[in-house]
Amino acid sequence: MSGSTWTVVLAGGVGSRFWPMSTPERPKQFLPLLSEHPMLRDTMDRLGPISPPQRTLILTNAALAAAVCEILPSLPAANVIAEPRAAGTAAALTWAANEIARRDGRDAVMVSVHADSAINDVAAFQATLMEAAAAARSEQAIITVGIVPRYADTGLGYIIPGSVVHGSLKRVERFVEKPTPPRAVELVAAGGLWNSGIFAWRVGDLLDEVQALCPEVWPSLAAHPSDSAAFFSAVTPVAIDVGVLERSGRVMVLPGDFGWSDVGTWAALRDVRTLDQQGNAPAGHVILRDSQNNVVHAEGTTVVLYGVDNLVVVAANGITLVTTVDRATDLKSLLSELPPTVRDR
Repeated sequence: MSGSTWTVVLAGGVGSRFWPMSTPERPKQFLPLLSEHPMLRDTMDRLGPISPPQRTLILTNAALAAAVCEILPSLPAANVIAEPRAAGTAAALTWAANEIARRDGRDAVMVSVHADSAINDVAAFQATLMEAAAAARSEQAIITVGIVPRYADTGLGYIIPGSVVHGSLKRVERFVEKPTPPRAVELVAAGGLWNSGIFAWRVGDLLDEVQALCPEVWPSLAAHPSDSAAFFSAVTPVAIDVGVLERSGRVMVLPGDFGWSDVGTWAALRDVRTLDQQGNAPAGHVILRDSQNNVVHAEGTTVVLYGVDNLVVVAANGITLVTTVDRATDLKSLLSELPPTVRDR
């Protein structure tokens, strides 16, 4: 069974949890959080062996489309799909599958990733994506990559594997939403995998499942198969997990163990940055003395820490944020209480 392999990158998020560095015009995926390049550029570079820029689509919101083209000059402009409104991952991925099918046929395989993840072992990541693409092609199934958990994380959903298909590929028994701490421990002990949001499928197979199972999306695609603005305006927002995967009997999971992180908060950077001997995760012009286990990000200025532990300090856009590692997970609550003159700078 033939068919090219395409990659699709979801790059439309706002990333308010990285305030004050992130803004609506410069969201998380545009920030140099892991290297000197924006996370979107890092993601694109990792995908090189999977597909060339000509077979890569970037889905983003309309306000960010020009910036995506600037960050990724090798990407054809026609491969940046601008959503006029946020319509959920089911709509975004269905439209991408529809566009790939139009350009390259229903047998083309589509591998989908998020633009703002961290990957520690790039070679293992690439090998897993190629294995997922091959499984999607041979099994004619919806493949999700489940991350082998490093600990019992309560901020992620879980995939419970079922019967073996072959090798490490298994059918999905069920999905579990973000669990309580005791439940997370149970899920990890039982072999549960983190739900990464990394998928692979033949585009025709996904479109068939959307038609059969997802009334939130299919009628809009049937009515507007060649008009993306009309499709995104008409569709009912729903996540791909809810709209398709949890309703389908064709879902299989492939385990991935490549140092994945969704980098959900400033504190999470301690897991993905190179730490100094005191466990600090600095970036920019940072001077640390007698300080341990801090996350520090300095943009356009110098930050000095002396005699402090477990802090998050971010200096960007004329604002300095100081909080603890624990409270850094709750920035949305802080932002709701700040005056717009500070919050929206």
